[in-house]
Amino acid sequence: MNLALRANWQQGDFRLNIDAILPINGITALFGRSGCGKSSLLKLIAGLTKVPDARVYFQQQCWQERRHFVPLAQRRIGLMFQQPGLLPHLSVQQNLLYGFQRAAPAQRRLQPELVQDLLDLHPLFKQAVSTLSGGQQQRLALGRALLASPQLLLLDEPFAALDNQSKAEILPFIRELVQHTGIPMLFVSHDTREVEKLADQLVLMADGQLEQQFSMQQALAQPDSPLFVDADAASVFFGVSGSADAFGRVPVYSNVATTDCQLWLGHCNFATGTELRLRILAKDVSLALTPISDISIQNQLPATIQAILPHRGNLLVHLTLADGQLLLSEITPYAAAQLRLTVGMQLTTLIKALALS
Repeated sequence: MNLALRANWQQGDFRLNIDAILPINGITALFGRSGCGKSSLLKLIAGLTKVPDARVYFQQQCWQERRHFVPLAQRRIGLMFQQPGLLPHLSVQQNLLYGFQRAAPAQRRLQPELVQDLLDLHPLFKQAVSTLSGGQQQRLALGRALLASPQLLLLDEPFAALDNQSKAEILPFIRELVQHTGIPMLFVSHDTREVEKLADQLVLMADGQLEQQFSMQQALAQPDSPLFVDADAASVFFGVSGSADAFGRVPVYSNVATTDCQLWLGHCNFATGTELRLRILAKDVSLALTPISDISIQNQLPATIQAILPHRGNLLVHLTLADGQLLLSEITPYAAAQLRLTVGMQLTTLIKALALS
């Protein structure tokens, strides 16, 4: 799927100047600093703003070109904003079914029971809307958007107003529902943690223009990745959870069949077979020339050095794991000299289970 956009729109001191085709498969993150035009672009896509002479195509559907303009209600787009916009005079279930009941029966792609299960909404039905936590309200708003049978989901910084606990509640649901329903999602964010945990593709925006497009793996592999400008360098491990052992540890197996690429998580509640993304800060990855037996760190993975690059006064070591996934390690120049690190060297990476998120 793709989204073809063209616009040259001056609004005060700001100009939106776009001519691009965006990949819309899975979850695409629109990333950039505040004020760069992300929300303006989303409003153009949704039809909330009628931009003169703009061109908007979703797949083969013309949403805007010349005098042709399809209003929001006919574009079948699910919208979520920072504020969930729930109706306080309605019950939780009535809020959930608000869009479903207004969608034509022939267009209904999902049934309420499925969405309730995906977002774990059943326990909320006995509560008043006003008593729901921020994360619960956003889950409900997301369910309402899904049941309106959209062909595209647009999320404008929907987690910005949530605290860390509320974010942790809702983020796991996002990936699962996109994978399960097949509905593509474009979400706006300037939070690198959200992007790394959710996105399949990354679109960079600055000063009203779309600058670059990457897969998530490509974005993390860039030495000057924009994801690291205002945040610590990190990599993402893609895997599947196994069954907890007697100590409550949960193994996370690589998506590629190999015995040399498995991580252990501390106690957590993931069901066996859950697809996971583990965010690993580069500063939490230590390096050793050989495996170490007498140490509490149990995550020790063999890796090969692909590059050693300067990074904020330190060095960022790019490593390839046995399954081909990228792992980053941030170390001091002294440590690199002591270990005599060189490109192509094979060594052992050490990652504390408690450092994984």
